[in-house]
Amino acid sequence: MKKSILTESQIRRSAQALQKVAKSMLPFYRKIATNRAFAKQWTTAVTSADLTLMGKLLASIPALSGTTDYGTNGIGYFVSFPFPLPIAFYTNGTTIPPGTVQFTFSTRAHRSIACAVLPLYRKLATSWSFAEALARGIENKDSKAITTMVREWVTTSALKTVSIEDYGVALLFRPKFSKYPYRNLLFRETQ
Repeated sequence: MKKSILTESQIRRSAQALQKVAKSMLPFYRKIATNRAFAKQWTTAVTSADLTLMGKLLASIPALSGTTDYGTNGIGYFVSFPFPLPIAFYTNGTTIPPGTVQFTFSTRAHRSIACAVLPLYRKLATSWSFAEALARGIENKDSKAITTMVREWVTTSALKTVSIEDYGVALLFRPKFSKYPYRNLLFRETQ
């Protein structure tokens, strides 16, 4: 395993950022998984690129009520959280890989992915040691450790790959009933 060139305080800041995003997004994924009407409205907002509706839906979740950095590309969505430099932003979202299709997003697929990632986001939100280990694994580009950590909590057979991308994790899902794959992403944007 490669030695991290980051200091312990930098890894701690990354872990804090990951944990904050997970705490904020956990109620969103819970609502998508358990509330079909909300999930359908979210799909409508995504596929019609309706940022006003997205904002209204996010505002209905107390942990996300002040969020202003969000967007859609018609095939998925992203919610970004600002942090002090050098991090800038951590972004979370679910999308069909670009170039596959346009203005398509399945409520059923999104709900199944939300159910699948709930245990991972819950663990990340509530366990400092897990958040720190995940941050360290990402920083060290330790794909084996990250895959093991994620697969311990995301146990669905629809999860096809786990990879490290943009100082974050990318989970590729292929639900059996879905025509398209979906990616759940948690990544860092730097300036």
